[in-house]
Amino acid sequence: MDFYLEQLPQQLVNGLTLGGVYALIAIGYTMVYGILSMLNFAHGEIYMMGGFAGWWTLNLLTRNNVPLINAAVLIFFMIVIAMMVTGCLGVIVERLAYRPLRKSPRMNLLLSALGVSMFLQNAVLTFQGAKPRFFPSSALIPESIRLLHIGNVVVSFMRIVVVAVAFLLMALLTVLIKKTKVGKAMRATAQDSEAAAFMGVDTDKIIVFVFLIGSALGGAAGTLVGLLFTQVDYYVGFQAGLKGFTAAVLGGIGNIFGAMLGGIILGLLESLATTFFPATYKDVVAFVVLILVLIFRPWGLMGERVPEKV
Repeated sequence: MDFYLEQLPQQLVNGLTLGGVYALIAIGYTMVYGILSMLNFAHGEIYMMGGFAGWWTLNLLTRNNVPLINAAVLIFFMIVIAMMVTGCLGVIVERLAYRPLRKSPRMNLLLSALGVSMFLQNAVLTFQGAKPRFFPSSALIPESIRLLHIGNVVVSFMRIVVVAVAFLLMALLTVLIKKTKVGKAMRATAQDSEAAAFMGVDTDKIIVFVFLIGSALGGAAGTLVGLLFTQVDYYVGFQAGLKGFTAAVLGGIGNIFGAMLGGIILGLLESLATTFFPATYKDVVAFVVLILVLIFRPWGLMGERVPEKV
């Protein structure tokens, strides 16, 4: 028992890091579902593209694993460029794959999303190959601050960066939704798109904006995870998409703040599970959580139980 208590603070730190990343991914799922009532199963591949965009940026701005510019500025560029690339990609996907089917049955949208997912995965496999691409993250951080010891807890500086950026992005999104006209238009469109259109809201632009923001956050998550775990490959989007979807369902899909909460809870549960079970079983947690939520509370922790729209 003493061993488990000693491991608890370390696992809480690890879980908070994972939870922040899962929350960013879940937000993309829940924003699209809240507006269009569809599951964007290509979102995992958007996350993967963010990881590769970060790796390409890092590769261009380093020589022999030595950064050509200040490391903090380089990490900033990696995140911003990844958000720009994936945000634009999300807008393109919405315009080409989803908008023509917007008035079609939901199954058509679901099949289109799966098709986009397979297309993006195979496109990266074709141009980048199956071998993982590695981030020389250790070269970006001075050795003196690479690992920080707080009591019995060891925290890597990169883990602090991931937590700080993830929660900063969630805070900025909260301000956007609560304090701006665009945020009010997003909430109105999610509540009743027809009524919002009658009141002068350009719902088409709002939908594009939702895809832009949701995809950009997913891309940021991809780069952050690449920096933390030092690699990315063409298949990482599948697992990340599953975790993000589970977090969105746990929090209440369609509820942005529920997605944030669901991501943090899922990350904590995964990390705590590794204290009691072998690490190879940690991914089972996501499946178990998803099954339990769908059985006992399918509307999620912060979602509302409402009749299905027809």
